[in-house]
Amino acid sequence: MIRVLVADDDELVRGGIRMLLAPQEDIAVVGEAATGREVVTAARQLHPDVVLMDLRMPELDGFAATQELTAEQAGHLDQLVKVLVLTTFNDDESVYGALWAGASGFLVKDYAPKLLPTALRAVADGSSWLDPSVATQVIRALRVTPRAGASSSEIVARLTPREREVLGLMAQGMTNAEISRLFTLSEATVRTHVSRIIMKTGSQDRTQAVVLAFQSGLVRVRPA
Repeated sequence: MIRVLVADDDELVRGGIRMLLAPQEDIAVVGEAATGREVVTAARQLHPDVVLMDLRMPELDGFAATQELTAEQAGHLDQLVKVLVLTTFNDDESVYGALWAGASGFLVKDYAPKLLPTALRAVADGSSWLDPSVATQVIRALRVTPRAGASSSEIVARLTPREREVLGLMAQGMTNAEISRLFTLSEATVRTHVSRIIMKTGSQDRTQAVVLAFQSGLVRVRPA
């Protein structure tokens, strides 16, 4: 029996997921959570096989909750919990952010009625699941992800001119909002640039990408 913990801030969505999974004899919903903090607490108490995680939740978003649950340092869990992200969003920031946080699968809600049971079984079995609607963009990003041994300058050279500009401004300490105002872009567009920069450079987070900007010489350290 695959034990599932459902995390979504919409009660109707949680109820719909229960109804969708009810006919599945090998899948049981063992609990629900409406916030990111609640799902972390519930996972520690219920020890589910899979957490079905929404990304946009109060208190603690799905990215942070996923990272906390899948961290190797989570010694309070009897076993490493697997996370299947179920979200309305399939933009780069959501996809890459969820995968970097440690999710084993990514499924868009539009496909849930047909694919959710299959995706849950795959993730519970130790495999991964990638929604068909995001597979192309992930493969495209992996093609430009640097291989081991590449120098910092070679890695940065893989970025587009606009991505290098954004990385340079990130290294100068500018926020997404400040960058969006400077370039007259929406914050969502800037977040997409940042997500692609992180993926293409093989960085774990924004901080590592900024360090790479200095190592590559894209940004120079100013003398005191």
